[in-house]
Amino acid sequence: MNARTEPSQAAPSAIARPPLVRELLLVAGLFLVYKLGRQLATGHTGEAFRNAHRVWDWERILHLPGEGSVQSLLLHGDTLAHLANTYYATVHFPATVAFLVWLYLRRPAHYVWARRVLAVVTGAALVLHLVFPLAPPRMLAATGLVDTAQVYGPSVYGPPRTDTLSNQFAAMPSLHFGWALMLAVGLIVATRSRLCLLYPSVYKRQVLTLLVIVGTANHYWLDAVVAGAMLGVALAVIHPPHRTATTAGRGQETLAPADEQVLVGAGR
Repeated sequence: MNARTEPSQAAPSAIARPPLVRELLLVAGLFLVYKLGRQLATGHTGEAFRNAHRVWDWERILHLPGEGSVQSLLLHGDTLAHLANTYYATVHFPATVAFLVWLYLRRPAHYVWARRVLAVVTGAALVLHLVFPLAPPRMLAATGLVDTAQVYGPSVYGPPRTDTLSNQFAAMPSLHFGWALMLAVGLIVATRSRLCLLYPSVYKRQVLTLLVIVGTANHYWLDAVVAGAMLGVALAVIHPPHRTATTAGRGQETLAPADEQVLVGAGR
C-alpha cells in the first residue's frame, strides 16, 4: 500500500512551481544585463562593421545561399515585406512569454528546465555580443540588401547612434532564432505525443522565423547557425525532467528532474 501511494506523494514536491516573484526578478535581471550590454557596446561601431565584412566573406567561402535570394521574395510587394517586419517585431517576445507561462502553469518541471536553457543561451549570447559586435546585413552596403523595416515598416529600431533601447550591433547569435528553436524543442519534449498534430506547425514556425530574420536583413545565415549550435550545447548540458508518475484525468504533469527521482527512490 505504501509502495503505491509513495510516488503520488512525492510527485507534488517534485514538480512544485518556483516562486513567481523570484521568476519575475530573474527576467528583470536578464533585461538589466541586456541593457548593460547595450551601454558597453557603445563605441564599437568600427569593430562591428569590420566583423560584418568578415562574416559576409565567411558565408561566401562556405558557399551559403545569399541573403538577397530570400529578401527578393519579400520585395515582390509592400504587403509581404510589411508582414515580415511585423512578425519580426511582434512575435518574438510574446511567443516566448506565452510558452514559459504555459509551462509554468501546466508543466512546472519542464518550465524549470526550459527557463534554465533559455537563461544559459541568452547569457552566452550577451557575452558573444560584447566580444564580437556585429553590424546586421541591413547596415552593410556590401550586401546590397534593403532595410525593409525602414522602407516598409514597422521598425523596432531607431537610428543606431541615438537608439538607447537596443543593441543593434548584436546580430550574432540570433536570439530570435535561438528562442524560437527552443520553443519548438520545449513543446515537443513537454507534450511528447499528446500534441503530435501540432509538430508540423512548430517546424514551420522555425522555417518562417529563419526566413524572416534573413529576409528582413536583420541577420546573416551564420547568426542562426551559431544560435542553433549554442542551444545544442545548452541542451546537451541541461537535461529535461523524466517521468515519475501520471495524474489521471487532470492534464498536468507529475515529472521531476533526474536528481529528484534519485532522492525519491532512495527513501523507499
